[in-house]
Amino acid sequence: MQREPLRRLVQALPESPAAEAALISLRETAARQDAADRLEGLLADAATASFLGTALGECPFLLDLAEKDIDRLARIVEGDPLAIVAGEIEALGSTVFATKADAMRGLRCSRQTVALALGLADLGRAVDLDTVTTVLSDFADAALGGALRFALEEARRKGTYAGDPSGAGSGFAILGMGKYGARELNYSSDIDLIVVYEPAAGGLAEGTEPSVFWVRIVRQIVALLQERTADGYAFRVDLRLRPDPGATPVALSIPGALLYYESMGQNWERAALIKARACAGDIATGNAFLAEIAPFIWRKYLDFAAIADIHSIKRQVHAHRGHSDVTVLGHDIKRGRGGIREIEFFVQTQQLIAGGRDRSLRGIQTRPMLAMLAERSWIGRRTAEVLDDAYVYLRTLEHRLQMVRDEQTHSMPADREALARIGRLMGQGDPAAFEAEVRGVLERVATRYSELFEDAPELTSGKGNLVFTGGDDDPETLRTLREFGFQHPEAVTEAVRAWHFGRFPAMRSTTARERLTEITPVLLEALSRAGNPDQAFRSFDALLRKLPAGAQLFAILQSNPELLDLLAFILGAAPRLAEIFTRRPHVVDTLIEPAIINDRLDRSDIEERLQATLREAKDYEEALNRARLFAAEQRFLFSVRMIRGGLSPVETGHAFSDLAELVIEALYQRTLEEFRAQHGRLEGSAEAIIAFGRLGSREMTAGSDLDLIVVYSHDPDATVSDGPRPLAPSQYYTRFTQRLVAALSAPTSEGVAYAVDTRLRPSGRAGPLATHIEAFRHYQLNDAWTWEHMALSRARPIAGDAGLADTVRAIMDEVMGRPRERASLAADVAGMRAKVDEARGTKSCWELKTIPGGLMDCEFVAQFAVLAGLAKIEGETTAETLWRGVEDGCLPAEDGGLLARSAVAQSALLQALRIADDKAFDPDAAPDGMKTLLVRTTERARQDFARRVEGGEPAPAAAQSRDAFGDLQRELEELQSGTRQAFQRVLGAPA
Repeated sequence: MQREPLRRLVQALPESPAAEAALISLRETAARQDAADRLEGLLADAATASFLGTALGECPFLLDLAEKDIDRLARIVEGDPLAIVAGEIEALGSTVFATKADAMRGLRCSRQTVALALGLADLGRAVDLDTVTTVLSDFADAALGGALRFALEEARRKGTYAGDPSGAGSGFAILGMGKYGARELNYSSDIDLIVVYEPAAGGLAEGTEPSVFWVRIVRQIVALLQERTADGYAFRVDLRLRPDPGATPVALSIPGALLYYESMGQNWERAALIKARACAGDIATGNAFLAEIAPFIWRKYLDFAAIADIHSIKRQVHAHRGHSDVTVLGHDIKRGRGGIREIEFFVQTQQLIAGGRDRSLRGIQTRPMLAMLAERSWIGRRTAEVLDDAYVYLRTLEHRLQMVRDEQTHSMPADREALARIGRLMGQGDPAAFEAEVRGVLERVATRYSELFEDAPELTSGKGNLVFTGGDDDPETLRTLREFGFQHPEAVTEAVRAWHFGRFPAMRSTTARERLTEITPVLLEALSRAGNPDQAFRSFDALLRKLPAGAQLFAILQSNPELLDLLAFILGAAPRLAEIFTRRPHVVDTLIEPAIINDRLDRSDIEERLQATLREAKDYEEALNRARLFAAEQRFLFSVRMIRGGLSPVETGHAFSDLAELVIEALYQRTLEEFRAQHGRLEGSAEAIIAFGRLGSREMTAGSDLDLIVVYSHDPDATVSDGPRPLAPSQYYTRFTQRLVAALSAPTSEGVAYAVDTRLRPSGRAGPLATHIEAFRHYQLNDAWTWEHMALSRARPIAGDAGLADTVRAIMDEVMGRPRERASLAADVAGMRAKVDEARGTKSCWELKTIPGGLMDCEFVAQFAVLAGLAKIEGETTAETLWRGVEDGCLPAEDGGLLARSAVAQSALLQALRIADDKAFDPDAAPDGMKTLLVRTTERARQDFARRVEGGEPAPAAAQSRDAFGDLQRELEELQSGTRQAFQRVLGAPA
């Protein structure tokens, strides 16, 4: 039915100071388009001119659209905007675009028309909220369908697709999610999609792989809709609501998606899927898929766990976005307190609780579900009315915020002048009254939300149910677990029930089950203090599943709360150690023996235990496995000792280095014996293994590689070895070095002992794997680059023939003692560092080794000091070299001292990070326990530094602030800035 023209329907807006300028700009544009008469015909009506002046003056985006085509503006104002939008939707449904460029332009120009028509109609209150959101959603359907149709038509032309270009019958379905799925789309919203396909469906040409084909189609659709051109964009597309978006393709097979939701689906995904709707492609397949996952979304029984899960997400949003209070200036009206999300959560949680039994509560739209919840007496009618009114107001306000500049924003302006602009667009000319109006709406929502979600009593230690009997979850137990900090209490209750059912070896005995039942409450409390309770619990569960027996461990944990806290902390704060627990459950034995954990660490004891285990090996292969197992267990032990505070970071570096040295020496001897049995000896032969890098300076971490080279000597007359399979000297030592590297780094049933890097040998990869001592001498004295001498400054022989090792040391001393021109040397060192900066481009302060101002700056200055004349001391740490450089006058006192302090602090943090995890540190994703470990480690390093510099005991640590980790990160950034400045001053490097 034909409606009145828009100009007769609009309601007046308060006068805007920008109105006159907007109308002047509009008239100038009309003159250039020969449309001046058409425009003046519109503006002759004073009410229309006033409305357009304010609407376009306050919304630069709408003014830009209006000026693109004055005739289009006139058609909208003089006609029915809904009919115009309907015409655009209909055209998209029938148009066949010839080229990608045509498709992109057509989609974008249609979007411009829809945005202008709906924007003006919305601002003038000529259409209501439901009409706006529904029409926007309809247009998104049309645009999505048009993009899909073009992509499939193109595939037909290429011969890879033979089905219907609309996607009907293809088994390929696009599901709209969120506001798009609910037909509640924002004015400038993304469209959230999940894409699924049936692998066995028809339509694809023979030989076409469905997974590859449909992923390509999705990428084409996204490009058609969201790539920006001169005409703007059609829709931004968000595919992150699909299962595990970081690891899954953009189009998921239906069997794979079903398997995910059945086995791993989370409560927040259930809430999201409430609004899912098949909106493009094979609609029948999409609807069938949604019907199949309905049991995942709608549980048979009242689901109180879903409330806790979703509400915890909401609290996290508040915590991370600073929206815990109701404000107006700068407030996020979507995610903030009293905002749209609270209304949506209010509705969705009630739906999840009751929708399993009451199908009338399974609707996808917010407002109808508010009414239905009131009708079914789940909420009061007054609550429904208050929230419905607030929803309409806030969604309308949201549209005003977005149409100003076509931004996907939900935040109120931070200054009052801009706030007044939004007030005028809402029809309110009094800024103070508008601010009060918004605040009132937000407060009413916050009050109703609090009444529903935030009245639960706070539980303390020892309070609350922890009942795991029966087949169903106890709501009070779930609530208690949530208070403990578990984000997924259902997983906890399910796992504990599995323990009680004795489904794996550690739980088979009645004694084990009884003991575990007794310690379960204190165990869960300990895990809740771990910083990441869910991760800690999962790791403990994985440990139990691999233990051959559990009764002894449970008894020890029951009698030793300190050990239980340690185990919990490791499982929650150190993913790397937790992974070792689950892969090698026998390492628990190292925690059970107090002597191993608490006794003074001594290199001779480590050597004795290593030799004892190797003596039990029946052959060479078993010796390799035993060495690998021993190295892994000892690294784990040292890591735990540092976490507990039994080893300082420096002592930990020494321990890791001593262990590596002993393992290398032991495997060198075993490998040499094995090798000689096959190839014999060379007359007068000797070999030495030289350690570089962190092993050279005794600063190894839990994850350090071994930087090694092998040098050798033999009688000049020796031409071949005397064994059953004789080899020439160079071939002999090349083969031996290969065998030694394999002994250390080749994977066996017990994993890898160490990764080995031999690139620091003369000429790097291009040179022989083993180097004759005279070639080593000649290269270092005549051909080596400055950076190679820098590396040599921290090298040391660690295994092999003692006489040859002394020769190596003499060569090193000769190289280090050569006179060098200090300025030239400094320039070389600074140049090397600049190349690293250029290659790495590191920005995060947690990239401790390579960040400007990081450990490499400290190491380079220490190496510079040695090459500049400071005596080389074998096995000396970077910080010790820097301190000695200050004491000897080789380095400026202030800069050298700062660099030494930086080396101590950053080396300590590196130790902790390598112990905790083997992945790059992301402070936003790291568990709290890991952050606590870093704070503790820094304080320990600070105390060690104070002892070294000042002597005696340092002052007690200051009380930590509430944001101790934030303080640490700021201190680290400041330290790195000072380190880089000191580096530049010492070496004369450019800033």
